[in-house]
Amino acid sequence: MLFAMKLLPLPFLHYFVGFLLAALLPQPAAAQKYRTAAGIRSDGSNYGISIQQVFLPKSTIEGLGMFAPRERSVTVLAERHFGILGPSLNYYFGAGGHYGNNRDTGDFWGFDGMVGVEYKIAFIPFVVSFDFKPTIEYGSADWNRFPTAVSVRYIFLKKKKTGIFRALDGL
Repeated sequence: MLFAMKLLPLPFLHYFVGFLLAALLPQPAAAQKYRTAAGIRSDGSNYGISIQQVFLPKSTIEGLGMFAPRERSVTVLAERHFGILGPSLNYYFGAGGHYGNNRDTGDFWGFDGMVGVEYKIAFIPFVVSFDFKPTIEYGSADWNRFPTAVSVRYIFLKKKKTGIFRALDGL
């Protein structure tokens, strides 16, 4: 211990320990920096729209409308968001259900899970997310799917500022 203290100055150790504590302790989840966002979503073979609406301080409802050459589907998910090193970077998880139609096999429905990360791009009103959405299917040739996708959403309604920052809302 004495040897380590001679190699590293004591203030450096304080900063290093403080940084480790700040990085490892759970962050208060300020969650998203928006209330309503909508945009496009793609997993390579399916394309569609994604709309997210905050309904509780750290929770959203997300609606997906996905289109493929022979398939259409609609999904609704409830998601819980958690901040990673501040409110711009979040991870989230959730669950929901979907209903769709395949031209070859007819109607299908099922249950969905969701795990992902999202980043609110600084200084512009866009959110980029990457997620994994496993599904269990009924009435389909596939009984399960494990897609990953990327979404880019435009922020229509920002999160309201509180306290002293409320005066800056109009700017």
